[in-house]
Amino acid sequence: MGNSSSFSNQKVSTATQASSAGSAQAVTPEKVQGKKILVAYFSRTGDNYAVGNISKGNTHIVADMIAEATGADTFEMKTVKPYPENYRECTEVAKKELADNVRPELTTKVENMQDYDVIFLGYPIWWSDMPMAIYSFMESYDFKGKTIIPFCTSAGDVLTGKESSIPNYAKGAKILPGLGIEGKRAQEKPDSVRPEVQQWLAKLGFAK
Repeated sequence: MGNSSSFSNQKVSTATQASSAGSAQAVTPEKVQGKKILVAYFSRTGDNYAVGNISKGNTHIVADMIAEATGADTFEMKTVKPYPENYRECTEVAKKELADNVRPELTTKVENMQDYDVIFLGYPIWWSDMPMAIYSFMESYDFKGKTIIPFCTSAGDVLTGKESSIPNYAKGAKILPGLGIEGKRAQEKPDSVRPEVQQWLAKLGFAK
């Protein structure tokens, strides 16, 4: 979900993308031997932009690739109040949540968050931002000493720059450069996405 030009992020220039990634590069990639890794993500099924009605969300697909490559545990965020199945109706709900700075209640939590050193944080881009459920997640835990690595699906292979604000909400977290993947490509051509995911992970020091 989140692939329309209004609901998702606009395609940004390479310069903008580099600038937003640069803000996250102050942290040197850590050695991951002995690190416990979690892939935490929010993803939507149902009627999605450009891909029709799907049973597995675009972000979910990328999350599974990361988990497979790193041996990480996975955690899928779900909201107590489900979003509408209809794409357009969902965009309006998401737009209002963003305007009202809502924090949707999540159905489950990571009971052993203290055990994880690295969290890959995945989400679709909704109205050029992270879904409000991601903010609910970030504000629910103590991230002191942890590293967060964002990834998203959207209308293009880009991040929006909003990921640079993650430490403002995930208190104590350090952030490493993220990855943006076109949702339609993840859904319909996953074999074209997997090498990009693996290359990104290798640059961060997560190659097996």
